[in-house]
Amino acid sequence: MFSSAQSQQGQNNWQQQLDKFVKANQQELAALAWGLWLENKDSQGTIGIDLKPNARFVYCPREAIEELNRQTENNVQEILGFVDAHQPEKEVLMIGIGKGQINLIQFEPELAPPDCFEKIGDNVDTLIERLEERLTQLATINDR
Repeated sequence: MFSSAQSQQGQNNWQQQLDKFVKANQQELAALAWGLWLENKDSQGTIGIDLKPNARFVYCPREAIEELNRQTENNVQEILGFVDAHQPEKEVLMIGIGKGQINLIQFEPELAPPDCFEKIGDNVDTLIERLEERLTQLATINDR
């Protein structure tokens, strides 16, 4: 029983740490989401935060999410609904990937994503580099 509780705690730990990361970096994540939207629209898919093997940003193509949904007997159907309803000019939508699980990240920042991108004034590559550097701290937590 103790190992089961410990395992459950470990599974939730990466999600809690990812949630803290998102809260601490909301404005920059919103700027990144908008910058990537300007570059690609949704042609590349939904932004993902992959914590394994090295913490990094990835694209999750719709087709891959649909395939995962089929393989899991429609257990991620809700994520497809969020992807379809996503309003990039108002909110941020990302998928956290870690420990064999996924976690939907959706928030509406205080400033709209276009305003965050303008205020921060960095290009997409700079934002990715800075945020991935911060994500590496999550990778060490995720290994525990």
